[in-house]
Amino acid sequence: MKKFAASCMPFLLGSFLTLSLGSCNQDQKTAGTLDTPTSGTIKISADESFQPVVEAQLSVFHRNYKNAKVTASYKPEGQVIQDLLQDSARVVIVSRQLTPPELKVFENAKITPRVTRIAYDGVALILHPENRDTLLSLPQLKEIFTGKASSWKQVNPASTLGDITIVFDNNNSGTARFVQDSITGKQPLSQKAYASQSSPAVIDYVAQNKNAIGVIGTNWISDFDDSTVVGFINRIKVVAVGRKTAPTDPDSYYQPYQAYLVQGNYPLRREVFTISREARAGLGTGFVSFVSGDKGQRIMLKAGLAPARGVVRLVEVKK
Repeated sequence: MKKFAASCMPFLLGSFLTLSLGSCNQDQKTAGTLDTPTSGTIKISADESFQPVVEAQLSVFHRNYKNAKVTASYKPEGQVIQDLLQDSARVVIVSRQLTPPELKVFENAKITPRVTRIAYDGVALILHPENRDTLLSLPQLKEIFTGKASSWKQVNPASTLGDITIVFDNNNSGTARFVQDSITGKQPLSQKAYASQSSPAVIDYVAQNKNAIGVIGTNWISDFDDSTVVGFINRIKVVAVGRKTAPTDPDSYYQPYQAYLVQGNYPLRREVFTISREARAGLGTGFVSFVSGDKGQRIMLKAGLAPARGVVRLVEVKK
């Protein structure tokens, strides 16, 4: 625990906002108008919680278009938005749209950012395998994340566990912002909330600490054909979330898996967007078109997310 605490900082929610745009990025300087929707070199920036599916998208895109090179950086949401504002990234992938002050930056620069919804994801809550409190309601989660419930006994009097430790992936992360927007009602987070270095680090910590609850993007645990994901799942438990104060039926709780994301049943579902500042049909436009097109949406489906486009067939198996 000491080693982990020393390597992470108390969680401070905030976002970066630069009210002036930087000069054109290096990609545009060197490539000029030479890059096309299927060739050239650009940089993009993505929320770290979407890294697995973005890597999958880039792998297929590069196999299809040999003359294209899209280099992705994975960062907390606040830094990703900063990259877009400062022209360090042509395209970003995040779980929110731009705020009015951010839009004003582009308006002043006479740039119209293009926003494309590409998928539905979820914010997943994970626990140590020995934690039996795997069914939690939104009211219970609000008490946990605001610190009103500081121990597992306050959540469940029968629990044998101690004080709750909350672990996020990063400072200024999209998952942390989502928790404050959708669970705490903008109230400050618990004093026992910490930020780790990455989503895998959150999983590692939760797997080793019985009292922890971790917050990650579903993308890290949704592709059951991925051996890394299977390894993660085998080390932790995933919380099923209910909307009501005290649901009497276990079927009122939902885990952040594809069918429940598609149907909108999972309470902590979120949208995934690409935001492009590209003023012409360059490689950024080509990559966004790929991700939002048939092949890209099939990759979303394969990754266990809910595609933003296309029909997903849900099959009910009767026992």
